[in-house]
Amino acid sequence: MRGLRHAPDQMLHRLRRSATQRALRAQQQPRTILVVCHGNICRSPFAAGVLARALGPSGTVVASAGFVGPGRGTPAAGITAAAGRGVDLSTHRSQLLTPALVGAAHLIVVMDAPQQRRVCERFGRLPGEVIVLGDLDPHPIATRAIHDPVDQPLEAFEESYARIERCVDALVAELAPLSGPRVTEDAGSYALQGRGRE
Repeated sequence: MRGLRHAPDQMLHRLRRSATQRALRAQQQPRTILVVCHGNICRSPFAAGVLARALGPSGTVVASAGFVGPGRGTPAAGITAAAGRGVDLSTHRSQLLTPALVGAAHLIVVMDAPQQRRVCERFGRLPGEVIVLGDLDPHPIATRAIHDPVDQPLEAFEESYARIERCVDALVAELAPLSGPRVTEDAGSYALQGRGRE
């Protein structure tokens, strides 16, 4: 039954990937990118770290946030898995998703479709401005969502982070032909500085 439940995700993946790539190519270079997951302790801070590292010090400000629980650190297994992939989450603390953060972001990246709907409905963003990271996966997928490894062993973090890294690489490849990001880092997290959309 679980396989059947995710069959539409698998069948539609190629179409969704192409649509997401077209949407990214139609945009100007995003100067601010906000990565969102449920609690902002596992997936979104790691994705933000990989994204910031890949873009380099040339223009885009990268931040992460979540829907619940500000001020929490990344679990030990998450810190270990991230460190193995060159991202330091040891000082990360979660922050809540706010209208100011959403309003300042030129591009928002989420971990699943319900999060995309929630951001659009709550904050009035267009679906083309909020992408589901798993839609960019160049591999065949089991599910559209990036699995949340919270409260699970190291292996679950490794699996989730491997997919996030793969999808971020695909995102960066779409942004690469566009001009210019700048990255700022604050205590191991990537802080979005209040810039409105233009």
